[in-house]
Amino acid sequence: MRNLRIVARSLLRFSGANPLSLTAVAWDAASNAVICAFGPSESRAVIELKRLYYDRSGAEERLESIAEWDAPCPLPSLTHDSILSLQHFSDSSKTCLVMAGGDIILVREAAQDGEELVESVGCVESGISAAAWSPDEELLTVTTKKGTLSVMSRDIDEITSTKLSAEDVNVSTHVSVGWGKKETQFKGKRARALQDPTVPETVDEGVLSPFDGHGVAISWRGDGAYFAVNTVEQHRRRMIRVYSREGQLDSVSEPVDGLEGALSWRPSGNLIAGIRRSSDCVEVVFFERNGLRHGQFDLRATPGELQALKKPLTLAWNSDSSVLAVSYSDKVQIWTMSNYHYYLKQELVFPETSALTVQCAWHPERPLSVAFSTAGALQILEYASTVSSGSVAPPNDFGLVGLIDGSSLKLTPLRIANVPPPMSFHQIALGHKAVDVAISMSNARVAVLSDTDVAVYALDLKKRPVPVPTFLWRRATLEGFCPRQVTYLGDNQICILTDAWDEEGSFVWVYENEELICKGPIRATAKVSSITPSVDFQRLYAHFQNGTVHEVRFGDSSADAPLLASLIVSFPSFAPEVKVVLLGGEPLAFGLTKSGVLHANERSLVRNCASFVVTPAHLIFTTTQHLLKFVHLTTLDDLEIPTDEPQTDERCRSIERGSKLVTVMPTTYSVVLQMPRGNLETIYPRALVLAAIRRSIETERYEDAFLTCRNQRVDMNILHDHDPDHFLANISKVVAQINKVDHIDLLLSQLRNEDVSETMYKETLKAKYLTTKAKLSATLVKSKVNRICDAFLANLELEEYKKTHWQNLITAHVCKVPADLESGLKMIGRLQATQNPLTERAAEHICFLADVNQLYDTSLGLYNLELALLIAQQSQKDPREYLPHLQSLHDVPLLRRKFNIDNQLGRRVKALGHLKDLEAYDEVEVYVQEHALYSEALSMYRYDTLHLKGIMRLYADYLSNNNRHREAALAYEYLGDHASAWPSYRSANLWREALSSATLAGASSTDLQSLATSLAEGLTESKDYEAAATITLDYLSNIPDAARLLCKGCHFAEAMRIITLRNALSLIESVVDPGLVDRSADTTEFLADMKNQLLAQVPRLADLRAKKAEDPLAFYEGAEDVNIPDNISLALTDTTSGGTFMTRYTNRTGTINTQTTRKTSKNKRREERKRARGKKGTVYEEEYLVNSLERLIERINSMQGEIQRLVEGLFKRGMRERADAVDKAVADVTERCREAVKEVYASQPPSNEMQAVANVVDEVNGETLRPSGADATLWDSLTEVGRKREAPIVKNFERLDLLS
Repeated sequence: MRNLRIVARSLLRFSGANPLSLTAVAWDAASNAVICAFGPSESRAVIELKRLYYDRSGAEERLESIAEWDAPCPLPSLTHDSILSLQHFSDSSKTCLVMAGGDIILVREAAQDGEELVESVGCVESGISAAAWSPDEELLTVTTKKGTLSVMSRDIDEITSTKLSAEDVNVSTHVSVGWGKKETQFKGKRARALQDPTVPETVDEGVLSPFDGHGVAISWRGDGAYFAVNTVEQHRRRMIRVYSREGQLDSVSEPVDGLEGALSWRPSGNLIAGIRRSSDCVEVVFFERNGLRHGQFDLRATPGELQALKKPLTLAWNSDSSVLAVSYSDKVQIWTMSNYHYYLKQELVFPETSALTVQCAWHPERPLSVAFSTAGALQILEYASTVSSGSVAPPNDFGLVGLIDGSSLKLTPLRIANVPPPMSFHQIALGHKAVDVAISMSNARVAVLSDTDVAVYALDLKKRPVPVPTFLWRRATLEGFCPRQVTYLGDNQICILTDAWDEEGSFVWVYENEELICKGPIRATAKVSSITPSVDFQRLYAHFQNGTVHEVRFGDSSADAPLLASLIVSFPSFAPEVKVVLLGGEPLAFGLTKSGVLHANERSLVRNCASFVVTPAHLIFTTTQHLLKFVHLTTLDDLEIPTDEPQTDERCRSIERGSKLVTVMPTTYSVVLQMPRGNLETIYPRALVLAAIRRSIETERYEDAFLTCRNQRVDMNILHDHDPDHFLANISKVVAQINKVDHIDLLLSQLRNEDVSETMYKETLKAKYLTTKAKLSATLVKSKVNRICDAFLANLELEEYKKTHWQNLITAHVCKVPADLESGLKMIGRLQATQNPLTERAAEHICFLADVNQLYDTSLGLYNLELALLIAQQSQKDPREYLPHLQSLHDVPLLRRKFNIDNQLGRRVKALGHLKDLEAYDEVEVYVQEHALYSEALSMYRYDTLHLKGIMRLYADYLSNNNRHREAALAYEYLGDHASAWPSYRSANLWREALSSATLAGASSTDLQSLATSLAEGLTESKDYEAAATITLDYLSNIPDAARLLCKGCHFAEAMRIITLRNALSLIESVVDPGLVDRSADTTEFLADMKNQLLAQVPRLADLRAKKAEDPLAFYEGAEDVNIPDNISLALTDTTSGGTFMTRYTNRTGTINTQTTRKTSKNKRREERKRARGKKGTVYEEEYLVNSLERLIERINSMQGEIQRLVEGLFKRGMRERADAVDKAVADVTERCREAVKEVYASQPPSNEMQAVANVVDEVNGETLRPSGADATLWDSLTEVGRKREAPIVKNFERLDLLS
């Protein structure tokens, strides 16, 4: 669907006193110039070699002389010598000329000492008939006039020489199976049914064309591995020989009648092109490398052109095999191929006729740059492959595309009919070969530009069926100019860009007052590349070859006065394809360079762009990574290029390899792509679809938004989530517009508690109004479905909808979260009660929406047996099962029926209530115990004292049996059963309540003393010395034991109090003083152990962290033995693997072919034990040391009150030295703890580095996987080490000032 548009053209004529004719041209890729060779001629045997800078202005600045020398012809058979091959070597600044007389001349521009500027480096005495250099410029192949083929090196040293013999025809034994030929096509069951398809009806003999020039042609394949030679054999037939790079004959062509001397091997290598002439047509025929025919296409010459065509033609492929140039004596045709059809894209006519054919030289590096030359003229062109399409702005985005094919124009409105090329929706027969085509803003006019005129056709795409385009007018006022481009402004103003042979600069023509008027040239420092309208067709812009873009304004200028052009942007480099869009009145220009760089004004957006289209809302482009991307158009600085993540970003989509954009139709949210082969594909990208849905929602066109969601399979939650408040406020419009019952059901059934505007379809457009839009809170998201269903219910229950939309009412109830099945069934029950004929349909509908078994249970729960029967009839239940069951329920009284139903449905509380109403207390007790409904029963019988106590007794026994002793004791005490209460209190370790309840229960003194003893022992074991001392003193009256218990808990003051209170002063020396000594010794020893632990663990932790920072991999893997014997292989075998990061620290290797694995519970438990031990040298040591220090600090903090009481007790009893020793020891440990906190927690690694270590796991398909088994233990350890820990607080120990 692409045309070739000229984006740069230089028209040159050479004149002067006795000028030499231009005989050969070659490209100088290094200096972007053309090497031109002038002469020799019959009158002047001189060759002039010049360099042409075609992009400069002025004849003197353009041409630069390289060399000039006499070139007499050494062969008397020739009137004058001629140039067969002109090759420029840019790497060495040398030019090689191969002459027909046999000389091979080398011109050195940068000649060194001892080297000549012009030197004959070789000579073929018999003369040369053809010559060609290999694509890599390393080999030269020549054929002599005596029928010899020579392959020479770049230094003109002969490598091989072969005689072109008639016996070469025997090299290939061609066997054609006739694929694609008419002989193999079906002609009817009676037409030569037994004919062998491999035997054609006629066999070509290779008869020469009457216009054959008996010349020789050589053409290389693009990779330089093979070359072909086209010669006449024995004046009878044409033969194409294929040779390898070494000069070995590979194959010859099959005979073809009328085959001429033209030859060009397609650089991609699959086809060799030649010319075949017959009485009624001229064709380009193709051969394979093996010499067999492989298709052809007609050059479409008219009978008059065919009769006037006397001279042989020549062929030339461009460097990327996309364009074939066919040269005539006065013109050149440009052909392209797509979808196996050859299109004639342009026909370039020269002002004079060449003696032979127009010479063609394609640029070796720029595929669409070419130089055409005749004896007196040179035309240098640069093409761009562009799509001639109509407007992409709604509502005129019909996707109309015009495709040029010689004298016909193929038109296809892709929005109406996606007709694949080479077919088309309409085809217009033109009077002349088209150069360019333009489509108006509304797609109502199509302008076709040719070499001599412009024709306009009318098209009406709004009628159905679409009528055939009609001719409107033609203006033939462009004679003497070379038209380049045509474009539309609006619907009626046509602008044409032309060049001229005799004048510099490009001219703009405008159609005004039914005439084409020349508005004058566009003068600038650079040449004009193209003119283009803005996306809205309101302004015209001119793009220049230096990368600048100017806005063109038409005033009252005459044809000679330059047009007014104001600069709007300057691209960093020349971009052949330019689009301009107006944003807020300011132009934003996009340009695509030949290297794939996409510019937006001076900013470079991407460097891998393959094609692009600009709409009023989006920049859409394809990349070489086969992605289609969308960029929202806001401002230049806010253009955000999406990442290559088609799975997560709606603005990015994967496409087929090599696809290019044809056009975009925002109205139908579709994009048309053309595949490399030429076929079309229409896609509906999420970016366009969601943009259309959002526009419809914002303009309250909910029906359009709904249908778009349904057709494009978009989650319908977006209808609400895009603007929740607006949707709920306009719920009546939603119902009225969507209206259809099935559509409303579909919308309600797809609702879910999720904000899809923040998850699936997150808005990527950064607009001001979007930043202020309120987002749904987590609470609103959880209740979203119910709020929407309630809004629909409130609207559908109106009289205008109630009778017709009853189905939607049921759907709204069922679609709630959780489903409100009761309300839906109640609605059906009301219909059933009134014997409404819709009852059965309603039952069918609700059974379709929800689980029928759940519906059956719910209908039973409504105690409506008729409704349950109706639901059961819609299910797959067996009537022999549910009919007796329903009958049994129907035969019992109402309350018993309700109990049976609720008990069956598991609604125990309701069933218990029905038993209470039945006054069946015995059944209540059994039912309460069976289903543990004690709390519910207590609530029901709270005003029935008799039954309440009975249930409370059952509950107390239940609590006691289930080891809930505290609650059981309270229940027993509520019932006044203290004898049962105090054992429960004892089991719950509530010693005060146990002793008081035992006393209230009248326990004997022996039992009470036994109880007190057991309680005191238990409290002593749990180190609750104060409570144990209280029991010992109050209930056992044992003052010494009570004092000893208080001393163990460092409660020395309390011990002194009870000793003095009971007047047992002798216990001070016998109990308190020894207790002080024992506790001071234990505390001093414990503090010394803490100090030693700090002295050992803090330096070790610092050492570990230093090693890890120095070499983390070695730290986790462990040291490796570098002294490995030479006869030991370190390569992995089929049964062993290198292991992952998780397994290396254990120095164990994994096995692949065994059944063992570390991902077992046994290994995990073993690994957890290793982690808990934190053995020195393991990976778990650091975590163990940090946790150990934290536990030490926590312990010293909890002991400070106890130590404080010990110091005070020692001081009061005169043990000052012991008190001072404890005081200093605890102060020392506390200070060391503070220093350890500063060192350990200030030097912990940055969290990001530790997180990186913790994230070292195997990855599958780019997803991070958490290990399992024993590896999970290491994962947890690394995560814990990497966690940013809060430094523990060391409490300040208040030292006793009296000790200072």
